[in-house]
Amino acid sequence: MSGGWNTIESDAGVFTYLLENLGVKDVQFEELLSLDPSYLSALHPVYGVIFLFKFPTDRPYMGASAPHDGTYDHAASEEIFFAHQTIQNACGTQALLSVVLNRPEIDVGTQLAEFKEFAGVLPPDIRGEALSNSELIREVHNSFAKSSPFVDETQKEGEPDDAFHFIAYLPINGKLYELDGLQPAPISHGDCAAAPEAFAAKVMDVLQRRIARYDASEIRFNLLAVVRDRRLAAREIGDVDTLEAEERKREAWMFENALRRHNFVGFAGEVLKGVVKAKVAEGKFDEWIKDATAKREAEWMAMQKITAARKQGGDVEMEG
Repeated sequence: MSGGWNTIESDAGVFTYLLENLGVKDVQFEELLSLDPSYLSALHPVYGVIFLFKFPTDRPYMGASAPHDGTYDHAASEEIFFAHQTIQNACGTQALLSVVLNRPEIDVGTQLAEFKEFAGVLPPDIRGEALSNSELIREVHNSFAKSSPFVDETQKEGEPDDAFHFIAYLPINGKLYELDGLQPAPISHGDCAAAPEAFAAKVMDVLQRRIARYDASEIRFNLLAVVRDRRLAAREIGDVDTLEAEERKREAWMFENALRRHNFVGFAGEVLKGVVKAKVAEGKFDEWIKDATAKREAEWMAMQKITAARKQGGDVEMEG
């Protein structure tokens, strides 16, 4: 979509190669399945974390003069690369850049370095406009959008889509900051020592409080750690097994990212037409349809049996 920003997934492979395509070197993402600080500190060095959550629609997103947790640090915008989000669907990439552009030890490449030098002297709202209007950043972002030719017909007319939002947490100058482009300023969560264990404990405590503000039934959260390319450490210490595992992970990410760029409706249609043609030529088309119908009916009956048993609080024995 020319000039627009498409939705991208919260996925370690997507984010790793998105940054790589922007010129960032030696950075990768790791999904965290627990809020136990030890899981995060074990990934040292950790540059920050990216948190995805459902945008709340039943209460104000931010306080009138203070955030729900932490304090606004308006003065920090002079030292921190913080940009207001000025366009929909850009929050994922904006959160990634909030981390890498605030960690001087990361080599962000020539183009992002030039962008930071240009936009860094601007106020946060104009920085956001500059980011949203960057052709390079937008094109790379959109290259990872998932191709989907289908419309969700299960959604009722007039029913709003669930909205999700990405934000970044990272230690800067001895404090833990939350960088959220929808907030008026960086949010300080207080002192945060440089030690890996200190950052992990601090950020997990903040995230636990944030998640606790949601209904207990809400489980749609995702947390990704921004870390140093794990292949580098494996090479440095000669850990062949870890290096091979990380290389296989990269290959899987590349394959999955390639699949995201394509929809296979046309391909599936051609395969189906080929199968139908072959069944007709064999004289087995009617038998094929009859068998498929019988299998579908058997599956439906099995599901009905399971549903009925669950309603009665009993167990159901599945046939092989």
